[in-house]
Amino acid sequence: MFVTDIRKDFYEVVANQRVALLVAADIDALCACKILQALFHCDHVQYTLVPVTGWQDLCTAFLEHKEQFRYFVLINCGANVDLLEMLQPDDDSIFFICDTHRPVDVVNVYNDTQIKLLIKQDDDLSVPSYDDIFRDEEDEDGDGDDSGNESDGGSEPSGKRRRFDEGAIERRIERQRARREWEARRREILFDYEQYEYHGTSAAMMFFELAWVLTKDTKDMLWWAVIGLTDQWVHDKITHMKYVTDIATMQRHVSRHNHRNEDEENSLSIDCMRISFEYDLRLTLYQHWSLYESICNSCYTSCSFKLWTLNGQKKLQEFLADMGLPLKQVKQKFNSMDISIKENLRDVIEESSNKYGMKDIRIQTFGVHFGFKNRFLAGDMVHAAAALLESTERDESDTTDNFIKALDSLSRSNIEWLHSGIDLAKKKLLAIQQTVASCICTNLILSQGPFLYCYLMEGTPDVKLFSKPLALTLLCKYLLRAFVHSTRNKRCKLLPLVMAAPKDVEKGTAIVVGIPPESETSDKKNFFGRAFEKAAESTSSRTLHNHFDMSIIELKTEDRSKFLDALITLLS
Repeated sequence: MFVTDIRKDFYEVVANQRVALLVAADIDALCACKILQALFHCDHVQYTLVPVTGWQDLCTAFLEHKEQFRYFVLINCGANVDLLEMLQPDDDSIFFICDTHRPVDVVNVYNDTQIKLLIKQDDDLSVPSYDDIFRDEEDEDGDGDDSGNESDGGSEPSGKRRRFDEGAIERRIERQRARREWEARRREILFDYEQYEYHGTSAAMMFFELAWVLTKDTKDMLWWAVIGLTDQWVHDKITHMKYVTDIATMQRHVSRHNHRNEDEENSLSIDCMRISFEYDLRLTLYQHWSLYESICNSCYTSCSFKLWTLNGQKKLQEFLADMGLPLKQVKQKFNSMDISIKENLRDVIEESSNKYGMKDIRIQTFGVHFGFKNRFLAGDMVHAAAALLESTERDESDTTDNFIKALDSLSRSNIEWLHSGIDLAKKKLLAIQQTVASCICTNLILSQGPFLYCYLMEGTPDVKLFSKPLALTLLCKYLLRAFVHSTRNKRCKLLPLVMAAPKDVEKGTAIVVGIPPESETSDKKNFFGRAFEKAAESTSSRTLHNHFDMSIIELKTEDRSKFLDALITLLS
């Protein structure tokens, strides 16, 4: 059931209990977790933090902790499946679920005792009504009373009995027909409801609102909420409209905090923190890189110029000349550029971008100053934390270690972790840029009819990096955008993309991701989750639907061709 009063029905319930926090491996969940941890520290709430990367992890974590804990808080996992069916918990276990995955499973919505959903009601949920999808047992067993009457009429005249029987049989047939109709309608309603997968309000924003209601919100919490929202935009989970609306909400909180601290002493101290609303450039990590490299490796500019072609490279040189920026300045670290150039850099870039058809080079976002030296944009933090979370630098299996590092990099006391995350993020963006260029230049993207398909071969550079869901999804979005910019085929511009990459060579598995078509007005609703399930079922392909996003699955490499054929048939 939906929790209406998050303070009374959630926080005050868990405030004097021991709580298990099960947190999914995405940046929004990490930020939500940081905010909740800070609140728990304020009130001395005991908790255990368990990172979970998929459904199997979730089940294992629950089995390990169900003896010691009654209260479980699930962040960005658990809303879009029938949780009680999956975990089979005892009757006294209570689950508080704060999850952005939609649609929310109907059983979770209508369970009043064990499932408490910390989900914004004003999100476009459109949950079917209770009577349309559940029938009470009495309705089903209603035909019992008639069948009983038939046998006791033995002593009555046969004509009377037959008439009575006919009435009873007709009633029963009528009831069965009504039931069949109801079931058909129920299937239709559920299909419409569950067909598309999409995302709702950021979990970090939900917990920040809780902190605000409790009057315990700090600037750190506010910054984490901003990063959580920015993560949804960077990984393309929400529409532009939703992003702009939520940014406006955060902006009100930011000005409230800044106003509150204006008269305080610490507004100029060396360890202060200032958050500011920025109308900044869509150039990834440009303040921690050279401007040239950032333009080359940002999805927006790279695709607009088509930098994988010679023509594109030439266009970039013209663009830099148009801005009147010397190459020597553009190719050195941003921090070392002349102050005179940096001062009005954004306006200069915006002016030239408009001439080159890049009308949206600036985006509403937030920046933070830690003291006098460190300045970061919210997008920088997302890329850095994501790179740490999916780092393949050391031992592959140590996901918990990566999780803790990514979590730590969000605190201002761990600036060195953040910088190492930014370095990893640069490597990741370079790898994505090179992979996109090679896929487009060697025509690896094939049109399969209802969708585009691309498979990264074993032995491709950086293929290990793309065995991770966030990195592969980012590559997928980048590649589709680049393809739309480079193809002349109008029909192909409107198609979604399915991408596969080797997951584990020894086990012979691949990871498969599906994303919706690329368009500015896209509603970001993804139908691949259901389609993958059906295709795997119909061909009995060996798949693992372990990811919290239904549109990401693992597949045995040998079953790839029959799975694809089934998917083409299904979507044609």
